[in-house]
Amino acid sequence: MPSELRFCRNCGFRLGEGVAEYTETVRFGDVRGPLVSSPAAPEGRRRRKKLSGMAWVFIALLVFFVGAAAFTAILSPSRNAGRNSRFSPPPPNKPKSWLGVDDLQTADDNAGVTFKNVKAPDAPADKAGLVGGDIITKVDGQEVHDEDQMTELMERTPIGKTIDIEYLRDGEKKTTKLTTISDDENRRLVAAFERQGRGQFGYDNDNVDVVEVPGTKLHGVKLNRILPSRPADLAGIKDGDIVVLWDEIPIRTEEEFLMRVRRAAPYSTADLTIYRGEEGQPLEKIVIPVKMGRQ
Repeated sequence: MPSELRFCRNCGFRLGEGVAEYTETVRFGDVRGPLVSSPAAPEGRRRRKKLSGMAWVFIALLVFFVGAAAFTAILSPSRNAGRNSRFSPPPPNKPKSWLGVDDLQTADDNAGVTFKNVKAPDAPADKAGLVGGDIITKVDGQEVHDEDQMTELMERTPIGKTIDIEYLRDGEKKTTKLTTISDDENRRLVAAFERQGRGQFGYDNDNVDVVEVPGTKLHGVKLNRILPSRPADLAGIKDGDIVVLWDEIPIRTEEEFLMRVRRAAPYSTADLTIYRGEEGQPLEKIVIPVKMGRQ
């Protein structure tokens, strides 16, 4: 028997007896002695696997992109801050003065500025006797032609200053005085108005028209549909009536009429001046007291 035999490490067959191709073997010394494996290679002689060139390129790219993403994230807040400071309008030097009207806009032919309604009770415009549809033409002697000019004037006007207002109503020139208020005071008046009770009149506020009263220079609000069994109907208001006054307050826009309805206290009585008649016929002027309901 040979003094040295070789056996397969995987299957245990002696070299030459197995069915596989033996590539790894274990050498045994004298078969008569104990079985021992061949000595391992010294520690310093073991071969270490080295990374290929492509692996190093991939690692370098990964480090580059991760670093770029982190750098961008750090810079983003400062960039956004710079962008916001560049395009955001600077805070005004002083608060804006308010008139207390709703939806200020340029009148036809740049004849001045108008508005749809007074915003809240006791607002400057309300105290000055202005109503929706009035056209403001002068402020403290300075002519006003459009909304932008009026806004600039209010920016320069100190809060609490009393100014002279010249305006047109039904083509007639009128004057009044108005004391401006701050934005905070304007908001307070509106909030107080929103909390109060609402009167009920009884008409379709989506079915109204602003019309000129034939034979006059007056404009009024034509109520095309009166709701049945509501205060207006019970008081005798009819479809097609044209309202020109609400308790001596001129009504020239549908928004002003709606505001007067909302301002009326529940169960209070309002005297409405209306024009009534068939189209093409002289209209009859009537004053009808309406006792408001409650919403």
